[in-house]
Amino acid sequence: MKNIYKPSASLSFTITDMNNEDYIEKATLAGGCFWCMEPPFDALDSVTSTISGYAGGIEKDPSYEQVASGQTSHAEVIQISFDNRKLSYKQILDVYWRQIDPTTLNRQFADVGPHYRSAIFYHDEKQRQIAESSKQQLQNSAVFSTPIVTEIKPLTAFYPAEDYHQNYYQTSPSRYKFYRHHSGRDQFLEKVWSGGK
Repeated sequence: MKNIYKPSASLSFTITDMNNEDYIEKATLAGGCFWCMEPPFDALDSVTSTISGYAGGIEKDPSYEQVASGQTSHAEVIQISFDNRKLSYKQILDVYWRQIDPTTLNRQFADVGPHYRSAIFYHDEKQRQIAESSKQQLQNSAVFSTPIVTEIKPLTAFYPAEDYHQNYYQTSPSRYKFYRHHSGRDQFLEKVWSGGK
C-alpha cells in the first residue's frame, strides 16, 4: 500500500515550532525584596512570566511570615520563565547584576538578613557554568572594588509566594514606589552604573 502521508520539511518544522514549551527556560534568582526584582524582567519581551517565591532552604512550603522573620533558611527569589530562542540565560544574568548589590553578604540595601541574600540558583550544569563565568566577568570588570559574594547554588525546590506578593508593583503601586524609594536600591544602582555621576 502506498504511503500517502509524507509531511513536507516545512510542515514538519511548523508542527515542531508550535510547541513553544520546548523553548521555555527558567532562571531562579535572589536579589533582596522580590517585589523589586520582578519589574526589570517583566519588561523584557521574551520573558513569559515572573513568579515571586522562596528557595535555597530546607523547609517545605514556607510562608512569607516565616521567611521574612528569619525562621527559615530560604531566601526571597523570583523565578523567571523566558524563551531561550530570543533571550539567553547569560542575558538574564546581565540584567540581574544591574539590579543588586553583589558585594554585601546577607543584605540587599535596607533589607537585612540571610533571607535577603543575593544568589543564583541554577537549574542544570549549563546554567551553573554560565553563572560562574558571568560572576567572574563582573569581578574582572572592576565595576565593584570589593569581592562579589553572590552565591551560586543548585536549585533544590522553589515555593511560590502568596498571591498578594505576585506583581506587587502593579497591584499596589503606591506602596511599592514608597518602599522602593526608601530602600536605597535605585540610588545605589544609579551611582554604580552611571559611573558615580
